[in-house]
Amino acid sequence: MELEILYRDEELIAINKPVGMLVHRSWLDKAETVFAMQTLRDQIGQHVFPLHRLDRPTSGVLLFALNSEMAKIMCELFENHQMEKGYLAVVRGYLQGQARVDYPLKVILDKVADKFSQEKEAQEAITDYQGLATVEMPYPVGKHQTARYSLVELFPQTGRKHQLRRHLKHLFHPIMGDTKYGDLHQNRALGEHSGVNRLMLHSHFLRFIHPKTSQKITIKAPLDEQWKMLFQFFDWNFPDF
Repeated sequence: MELEILYRDEELIAINKPVGMLVHRSWLDKAETVFAMQTLRDQIGQHVFPLHRLDRPTSGVLLFALNSEMAKIMCELFENHQMEKGYLAVVRGYLQGQARVDYPLKVILDKVADKFSQEKEAQEAITDYQGLATVEMPYPVGKHQTARYSLVELFPQTGRKHQLRRHLKHLFHPIMGDTKYGDLHQNRALGEHSGVNRLMLHSHFLRFIHPKTSQKITIKAPLDEQWKMLFQFFDWNFPDF
């Protein structure tokens, strides 16, 4: 498969990572054979250096460096919170207005990889959000006669594992299609009525000052067909996305 390239210069390249694709090879997913890093390397014919991660079910902007020197510089930008990240999510219920979630998260230890690790203290985790749209659909879910959803823009200020998914769960507005932290009844109902069966979380922009040119770079990732289908189903019109 050919990856959609969103941005490229002599030192950096960004793709629109498809839903369901791992960023790189992992011994925890030995059966998997397709990875964004290797696919991109083969596509452009040169080595790429991953700078950050997106969960497998999350789509959107994924940035790589094209040399080790730039990789080191960019990783420092990520670590020092100098990268502005924006995500789109569809969540259960009405989540409106603007607010900050300041809720520490415990480190998620892997059952295999972290078998002998000690449980660590909860780490600072901060997410800003802004409600963009709401909708009420005329079908029952559980004890409710209708189903309510919101489109939300999320701006993580820290980068903890599954941070956005865990913070939305904490707010009692889990992200639709989230099989780990979400509402399984709501997920099933949405899938049956709309035909959409994916985690509704998309990294839609990344903004930073280019370390070599000092230019402000904004990289945007268009929505995939399932997102477009859901927008049509909800009658949401956001041409900028």
